[in-house]
Amino acid sequence: MLKNIRGLLISMFTVFKHLFIRPVTLEYPEKKIVPPENFRGKPVLGNCIKCMTCTRVCPSGAINIQKNTFNIDLNKCIFCGNCAYYCPINCIKMSGEYELASSDKSDLNLVYDINKTGENNV
Repeated sequence: MLKNIRGLLISMFTVFKHLFIRPVTLEYPEKKIVPPENFRGKPVLGNCIKCMTCTRVCPSGAINIQKNTFNIDLNKCIFCGNCAYYCPINCIKMSGEYELASSDKSDLNLVYDINKTGENNV
């Protein structure tokens, strides 16, 4: 009997303790968090010189560079940031974009035109 009352008092104390603390969760679709500066979101391409360093350091093989196109397959990408870290001229940046869900797999294949720097979806 005393064990049950003790458990009840402990649980009531926990409830009252959290009553005056701000909630940790956000109302997601209406309020969105601002990711920290070192967040590794969707990769974005700048002035690529086709040195192929990013393709060599990508552990999942998600990056493919052809004649005039730079392809990043987000189905394979593990967002490790190696491509941005090892790029000698810092043309690849990890953006703060984190809402990448899609019902169509073709939306997850980023194609950049190397001749038109910084433009997406050729």
